[in-house]
Amino acid sequence: MKYKRILLKLSGEALMGEQQFGIDNDRLIQYAAEVRSVTERGIQVAIVIGGGNIFRGVQAAEGGMDRVHGDYMGMLATVINAMALQTALEGMGVYTRLQSAINMEAICEPFIRRRAIRHLEKNRVVIFGAGTGNPYFTTDTAASLRAVEIEADVILKGTRVDGIYSADPLKVKDAVRFDKLTFTEAYDKKLQVMDRTAFTLCQENKLPIIVFDINRKGNLLKVVEGEEVGTLVEA
Repeated sequence: MKYKRILLKLSGEALMGEQQFGIDNDRLIQYAAEVRSVTERGIQVAIVIGGGNIFRGVQAAEGGMDRVHGDYMGMLATVINAMALQTALEGMGVYTRLQSAINMEAICEPFIRRRAIRHLEKNRVVIFGAGTGNPYFTTDTAASLRAVEIEADVILKGTRVDGIYSADPLKVKDAVRFDKLTFTEAYDKKLQVMDRTAFTLCQENKLPIIVFDINRKGNLLKVVEGEEVGTLVEA
């Protein structure tokens, strides 16, 4: 296996499937099965998931809501998604721990770096909820931060497309797909890999990012085995 410890970043929208809102149970089970296939081979897996299928703080702010208040509501939405994914994984026999950046002891552990690493060493999947626990930071930034903290080998960003393109391939037919990029190239081309804060954090810590199609069965396992799936961004 090329990678021993990974951080998987999923968007909340990915959980919607073909729905307009909420969680698609079939998609949830699909993602859980993908994660299980990796853990069965001894790979240590941490996960950060967004909350956009339930609530987006930025959109709420655009509608007149206080941005800080909206961001905290978005953090709570990520915990709902994390709990759903935890339940799906445990239903498949995968030992899982949910840690939150906002204390809510009745449903999850507080985020403690050493404890998270210990869970990973015991082959438990660790899901990080509530983003960074601070407003104005995205779940992309939370994923980058947690990946650095747990010393992950790579961030795997699961999306609906099979890599990074010069433009949105769902809207632009002749968009060019990239197999590999350096951080500098991605920045110079103004490619939307992650938000600026998250991207810079990965660049400064020489943490590679792979953007790939999470909806294609078996892709997650192919990535951790070192197959050229998706787009690799590295120093």
